[in-house]
Amino acid sequence: MAKEEIQKLIQRFIPDIGVIKNHKSLQFLGDKLHEPNLWRINRRSIVKAFAIGLFFAWIPSPTQMAFAAIAAIYFRANILISVALVWITNPITMPPLFYFAYRVGLRFSHLPSPADNFVFSLEGLWASFGDVIWPFLLGCLILGLISSLAAYIGMDSYWRYQVSKKWAARKQKRNTPAG
Repeated sequence: MAKEEIQKLIQRFIPDIGVIKNHKSLQFLGDKLHEPNLWRINRRSIVKAFAIGLFFAWIPSPTQMAFAAIAAIYFRANILISVALVWITNPITMPPLFYFAYRVGLRFSHLPSPADNFVFSLEGLWASFGDVIWPFLLGCLILGLISSLAAYIGMDSYWRYQVSKKWAARKQKRNTPAG
């Protein structure tokens, strides 16, 4: 697929920015929605969007997308990419990812696993909730911070690499005699 075809495909799924800016339920944001980086694809807005989206993907809340959108507005990141990346944790991927977060939290909190004494029943679930929630939340926070930092550094490095590659190709083309 050519770059133009990809851009047309993306534009087909992006809602009209004018409609979003003028939507009556979003008027409380005022002129904040008129920030160009919220809607453009450039290095700064995309790098921040990846960091925000991957951080909030690890936050166990039904309002992940809202938090990602608010953070994107505050940090002037691409709002659509920030919100879309939250869907890395979806109903299919949540169980293994959040179990991994729980295990990471257990490791960092140095707590024993309550699974040794667990009895599968409603009473057993409620009794172990307090033992599970804090390692789980700690693991989510740690993985959110690590994912966010890795996304920021990785996307920034990748973007810079691609730009330098294009500049080198232009320089090579300019220095090659026409023949």
